[in-house]
Amino acid sequence: MRDRDEADPKGLIRESYAIEGIGPAECRSIFLDWALSLSPPQTPETAIPALLDRYGAVAPEHPMTAVLRAGLGAAAAPRRRGGRAARQPRG
Repeated sequence: MRDRDEADPKGLIRESYAIEGIGPAECRSIFLDWALSLSPPQTPETAIPALLDRYGAVAPEHPMTAVLRAGLGAAAAPRRRGGRAARQPRG
């Protein structure tokens, strides 16, 4: 049995690199499942660099490497929504 990997607790990222012919869409789906499976204190921001060190250097052209690199990008800042109606007092 493999040792538990805190950066990849279910082995999803490891397995994605083993799937021949996997595409970007499948990698994004696996990435989402992986991100949702992390337990504190592990977060995608802390785990992705370790995964890129482990797999990205060995398989730089793999679609999962591109997905992991994209996951390093900063999340978009939340934008206020609602326009003029949201700014007007109710009453």
